[in-house]
Amino acid sequence: MTGGSQTRMKILFAIFCLTAALGAQQPAPSPSLDPSAAAQPAQPWQQVPVIDGGLGPCSVELQVNDGNAKPVYAAKVNVHIAYGFMGVKKMDLEAQTNVAGKVKFTGLPAKVRNPPLEFKAAKDQLTGLATVNPAIECQGKHDIVLEKLKPVDTNSPSPSPTP
Repeated sequence: MTGGSQTRMKILFAIFCLTAALGAQQPAPSPSLDPSAAAQPAQPWQQVPVIDGGLGPCSVELQVNDGNAKPVYAAKVNVHIAYGFMGVKKMDLEAQTNVAGKVKFTGLPAKVRNPPLEFKAAKDQLTGLATVNPAIECQGKHDIVLEKLKPVDTNSPSPSPTP
């Protein structure tokens, strides 16, 4: 190599080293100061299941517990909705509770045929019910306590009608 090309190589090498050194000294992006950003995202089994009927502005949050006030995981909660002119439009919604026994129904119509809506919950041999009238309570929170069904005694005589 000649003297001129060695000088150019040294200059290019110096520029490369300076560029690399300056790039390495740039500060790393600082973490967000938002405390919610530092929190771990909720696991799928912790998130409150939300089912949207897409029929209106109302919603209801339900807490499903057993007789000992403990949350019931994976309880099925369903509701039958009749709406529209003469209740000819119908929709059935169903969701399961999360590990905390919670589930939320959104998009419920403000006006239903034959109110109130009956939210029926069940798990194994346990059942429970919550009633909600969206015209009175458009945004509601209710508890459902699951209890064992009492067997119907078919051997006992039914009361006879009085003459």
